[in-house]
Amino acid sequence: MLVVLVAAVASLLLGRWPRARIGVSLAGGAAYAVVVAAIDWYVVLAPDAPGVATYQVGDWPAPFGITLVVDGLSAFMLTMVAVLGIASLVFSTRVLPEIDRRSYYFPLFHFLALGVTGAFLTGDLFNLFVWFEVMLMASYIFVAYYGGPQHTRAAFWYVSLNLLASAVFLLGVGGIYATTGTLNMADLAQRLADPGAYGLEPAPVVGLFALLLSVFAIKAGLVPFQFWIPTAYRAAPPQISALLAGATKKVGIYAIIRLSFTVLADADVPVELAVPGVGTVIAGDSPLAFVGAALFVMAAASILVGGIGAVGRDSIEGVLAYSSIGQVGFIALPVALAATTASAELRHLAVVAALVYALNHTLAKGLLFLAVGAIRSATGTSRLSDLGGLAGRSPPLAIGFFVGSLALVGIPPLSGFFGKFLVFDAAARAESAPLLVLLLVGSLLTIAYATRTWNRSFWGARTDAVEDASVDVVQVGVVLVLATAIVAVGVGFEPVYEFADAAASAALDSEAYVDAVDPVGPDELETGGGEH
Repeated sequence: MLVVLVAAVASLLLGRWPRARIGVSLAGGAAYAVVVAAIDWYVVLAPDAPGVATYQVGDWPAPFGITLVVDGLSAFMLTMVAVLGIASLVFSTRVLPEIDRRSYYFPLFHFLALGVTGAFLTGDLFNLFVWFEVMLMASYIFVAYYGGPQHTRAAFWYVSLNLLASAVFLLGVGGIYATTGTLNMADLAQRLADPGAYGLEPAPVVGLFALLLSVFAIKAGLVPFQFWIPTAYRAAPPQISALLAGATKKVGIYAIIRLSFTVLADADVPVELAVPGVGTVIAGDSPLAFVGAALFVMAAASILVGGIGAVGRDSIEGVLAYSSIGQVGFIALPVALAATTASAELRHLAVVAALVYALNHTLAKGLLFLAVGAIRSATGTSRLSDLGGLAGRSPPLAIGFFVGSLALVGIPPLSGFFGKFLVFDAAARAESAPLLVLLLVGSLLTIAYATRTWNRSFWGARTDAVEDASVDVVQVGVVLVLATAIVAVGVGFEPVYEFADAAASAALDSEAYVDAVDPVGPDELETGGGEH
């Protein structure tokens, strides 16, 4: 957080010297990646790694002070941000004209990364709200960055929806504090696991969490909260759309996983929920049944709406925007399965599947949006009707785009194959035929829109726009680096799986999370521990 904050402030102060600003921004992005790699190793992956590291800001004990926590789950998410962030940052240095390099683009870029980083590291709900707002304030400006009528319209709807979501978020947070007396996630998990010791009634917390779930679904772009995505992704610069789709959407998924399995999982709330028209009753002793039921509906709708919408788009950005809606459904579906199963083994597998699929989506969708940026820089357009023959004009760009498309489809040995295989495996082990059919339909839709986009853009006779294209070598180089990362993750999948396995274990082991944060217990509260 300090690295990215220093980079943001330094690039803000260097507005008169664009070359120095670019140098500082690139150095900040590189330093961020190095620090995240160090966290991954020393906290999570090393043989003697503790698995969880905490920092009490101002040395105030939890739950009274601000707690920062990094464990396998947050480290996994930070790694995705670091990889895609530095790729988008390098791409930005080549795609921006001189006047934009003197603007606030680079400081805003780092503040966006700061908001995402803070959301992954915070240990309490109120600061999760704060970091959401930091992230959103930067993204508001990026959506309206080009200043045209369509960009202003997209920004208006994006800001309006997120302001409403922020109000709902704050209401949910306030209600949880009024009900439980805490917002620290470890303390909240501790109190919900033993409500009698704190004089709490856990049932109202489930209703309040439903408010938060709707907010997180908006951030993730799940149906029916997806309508802001197509306009926002088309309006923002492609390298920012890559970051929005590949990184910021994962904040919503992270929040759902963290609050569901780390905070709510040990609460004892009887559930009996009939699904209308299906004849199925979701029952259990955990509020996760409510979470799972809602996520099942949203994930299924997202897969279908996103896939069908992507097939008929007339621009590559439109295809990728609707594809993002469908792909996040593939991520949310195993999370829903994990929330409703009674099997600890299946729950763990489902969370691993969601994380691996999220990693592939970050790499593949980030690559494809950056490829769109390279195409627009070279040809001046991204409309499918104006493109054709790009494979002959720039074979390296074609190779990169092809690898990203195959990763979305799930072709071995790319990273997408393992993500999709694990999702199918989790559904098969759950013995759910409807889920398998849904996943199959979603996969066929992915093949349809990926094939159509490739054929319309890269095959066929060259159009005038393609014939006169001038491809930037560095932009294509960034695309190829991400393509190489997709291949590397697939070929060397074992350490990636181990990382995802550690992340899933961290998400599901609420006891280890609580022990690491070490919030004040009920006995200490009764004997005056609250005087801190």
